[in-house]
Amino acid sequence: MGKTAHVSAIVWIAALSVASWLWLLLCQGFFWRTDIRLPDRTPPREWPSVCVVVPARDEAAVLPASLPSLLAQDYPGPAAVFLVDDGSRDGTGDVARALARRHGGLPLTVDSPGEPPAGWTGKLWAVRHGIGLARAREPEYLLLTDADIAHAPDSLRELVAAARTGGFDAVSQMARLRVESPWERLVVPAFVYFFAQLYPFRRIGRRGARTAAAAGGCVLLRLETAERGRIPDAIRQAVIDDVALARAVKGAGGHIWLGLADRVDSVRPYPRLHDLWRMVSRSAYAQLRHSPALLLGTVLGLALVYLVPPFALLFGLTAGSAPTAVCGALAWLVMAGTYVPMLRHYRQPLWLAPLLPFTAFLYLLMTVDSAVQHYRGRGAAWKGRTYTRPDAVADEG
Repeated sequence: MGKTAHVSAIVWIAALSVASWLWLLLCQGFFWRTDIRLPDRTPPREWPSVCVVVPARDEAAVLPASLPSLLAQDYPGPAAVFLVDDGSRDGTGDVARALARRHGGLPLTVDSPGEPPAGWTGKLWAVRHGIGLARAREPEYLLLTDADIAHAPDSLRELVAAARTGGFDAVSQMARLRVESPWERLVVPAFVYFFAQLYPFRRIGRRGARTAAAAGGCVLLRLETAERGRIPDAIRQAVIDDVALARAVKGAGGHIWLGLADRVDSVRPYPRLHDLWRMVSRSAYAQLRHSPALLLGTVLGLALVYLVPPFALLFGLTAGSAPTAVCGALAWLVMAGTYVPMLRHYRQPLWLAPLLPFTAFLYLLMTVDSAVQHYRGRGAAWKGRTYTRPDAVADEG
């Protein structure tokens, strides 16, 4: 009797996993589709002024592969680049100046704001300083882009045309991340897949929709909207600054578009699992607002959606429970099928699709580790800085 009840419980859990996947497949904004690319783009009669703001901390190694692509932008209107050296110790500013002398192109200004005051993350303090420098040129748009992002020569022109044509206050592209090492192939496409699952791109672009997100590596932002939303001051404590920025834009009544990029690439390598682990774990618990309840819910949700299907299939086959095996196989099949478009976008072999439960298990461990590091006082650590909870900063103030 006890064994029968045990099997029955597993059948119900497996059935719930199937139901979860059918809901995700049909009701979560078709997150799994990868055809969300820059919308219609009609060249404006007059090209507006744009200032590019690049916050950079210890980026001397990647700047030679990224900064020349910004300086070489084929943009018909007035444009300038402001690289803000956020307390680098590797000569980032000197490397940037040398690259500008060597490659020419758009005018480059390199400056440093000094150490951020309490309550500010270093990146947003640098962005604030860069926006302050840019205001002197009275630009209509700001392009906020990371130091490890390389742009195709027409990137800025295409972003501005898309913003003007669609009436968007912010146009953001999810840069194509590097996938060369075995660990990058296993983990990186899943990172973008999970992001799209949390923030379906189709919903973000709908006027009036509550879903808000952006990809911090490439955000074209209307300056008037930034000022109306008090960006970046209103989000100065945000560790996950791109999502916070998008919420501030929508809070100011702005319209956002977010999609996948074809010719905007991250040049930062994450060759080892340790590198990818740090990238995820440094901010995962901040994404959960440092809430133990949300952490528990996330762990249980990941287990139900990603780990139950293979377990149910194996259990059903070994225990002779056909319903359990069928539910597990169906959930696993839907899971792998929704992952295939992202693997194709990253030009990766499709045999990686059935391995998504293993990758999800890694992300589960990274999320738990993020919480552990937080309670050990290490918080969201990045390049020599550790950020506490926003409420902790407020208490200290």
